[in-house]
Amino acid sequence: MADEALFLLLHNEMVSGVYKSAEQGEMENGRCITKLENMGFRVGQGLIERFTKDTARFKDELDIMKFICKDFWTTVFKKQIDNLRTNHQGIYVLQDNKFRLLTQMSAGKQYLEHASKYLAFTCGLIRGGLSNLGIKSIVTAEVSSMPACKFQVMIQKL
Repeated sequence: MADEALFLLLHNEMVSGVYKSAEQGEMENGRCITKLENMGFRVGQGLIERFTKDTARFKDELDIMKFICKDFWTTVFKKQIDNLRTNHQGIYVLQDNKFRLLTQMSAGKQYLEHASKYLAFTCGLIRGGLSNLGIKSIVTAEVSSMPACKFQVMIQKL
């Protein structure tokens, strides 16, 4: 459990650090989300490489998404994704009803506007993992009620 607490603290400090540097004029406020997502992208690439080194090849896109929802998510967030939906045309929606990075600030609706900055790293994490598995994608996050969130993954055909 200690490693989970450390991950949560590290994530909060990363977000805080990126936004503090924006306040000091080192970067534009709009670029903070991009910076956090890029950090997540690199971490996702490294993690997926480690997690898949002993697994068999994936049959298709859906198999990869199932791996992300079960094994990858369980290793990173200590639980599986609660719901995976697809339109079978390259769009997947991953729903986590109790997202760990949002549970600490889910006490009230006043934090709903700040949720996006705490989801950027995870969007990058998913995108980086998929990228290393040969899938180019766009990942966005949406929060309607805390701590539940949805990650929409749009697969880009080459």
